[in-house]
Amino acid sequence: MGVDQFVVTGQAQAILLGIETSCDETAAALVVREQSGRGIIRSNVVRSQFEEHAPFGGVVPELAARAHVEWLDHIVAQALAEAGISLEEVDAIAATAGPGLIGGVLVGLTTAKALAASLGKPLLAVNHLEGHALTARLTDGIEFPYLMLLVSGGHSQFVLVRGVGEYERWGGTIDDALGEAFDKVAKLLSLGTPGGPAVERMALAGDPRRFRFPRPLLREERLDFSFSGLKTAVRLQAEALAPLSEADVADIAAGFQAAVTDIVAVRSGQALDRFASELPGVVPQLVIAGGVAANRAIAAALAEVAKIAGARLVVPPIGLCTDNGAMIAWAGAERFALGAVDRLDVEARPRWPLDAPDMRIARDAA
Repeated sequence: MGVDQFVVTGQAQAILLGIETSCDETAAALVVREQSGRGIIRSNVVRSQFEEHAPFGGVVPELAARAHVEWLDHIVAQALAEAGISLEEVDAIAATAGPGLIGGVLVGLTTAKALAASLGKPLLAVNHLEGHALTARLTDGIEFPYLMLLVSGGHSQFVLVRGVGEYERWGGTIDDALGEAFDKVAKLLSLGTPGGPAVERMALAGDPRRFRFPRPLLREERLDFSFSGLKTAVRLQAEALAPLSEADVADIAAGFQAAVTDIVAVRSGQALDRFASELPGVVPQLVIAGGVAANRAIAAALAEVAKIAGARLVVPPIGLCTDNGAMIAWAGAERFALGAVDRLDVEARPRWPLDAPDMRIARDAA
């Protein structure tokens, strides 16, 4: 991560400005981490780029970067105004440094560097996935360790969260992420964007029993996902029925949603079994992060899985499950409390796994 030094912050209260520009949301937030460790969101401003990308059926990286350049200063100013906090009162600047669309990441990180340099404030280069991983501590005060299921547009993985910077990836997708699968099925069925909500709405009117789509990898013990074959099965079924009636579209959407719900539920049950086996005596906790957490069918299935496993299920408010500045500010605050700051020459990264060696914090140096 390019840690420059360890500053002595102890557990003093800190105000963090967080900037998020990893994909197609331009976001900024002010979050206070109190001495007790409790977090307070003072503002959280998010501007979606839906209108810019809608004509193309997906996110266009160059357009996303241009929109971030155009809007980020205004979003930061709005976040400061809504929080009633001046830049001079901010204790540190946090920004997504990856993973994500590199053009967008560069816009946010460069802005954060400029602010940090001009104000003489510490910089926190945050892993976007760590923002998702730690959000439940901001919203629900959850204690370590816990299991996270991250199901966002580009990520589907199980991660054991042992502490800030301490992550073990237990499984992930070997091809498409779940959010990508939803988007591609929505495009195939001409349901529009964003794909997840569009498929869910159509599935409500469909019969999930009409089409039995495959549930890849479920006979294997590993905690990995595969959605490419499922997506192909949906495409082949749609082609076989073309031209599709409204009932056909609804039934295909319902069958697809039933398949992914089964996959996620079975895998989550297996992951909770592993948690109980590897951490005996620890009450299992399952945190859901990412936009797919808004899907009601998947959420209901996960609630049942957690109940059977005797686990606590934590799902932050959907506005904090999708990309936002508050999660970046909070992840920065958690690191800042441990004394870790980054150099101004830290680089942006298109890829940056949570279990990368440089995610760890050398706590004995604090």
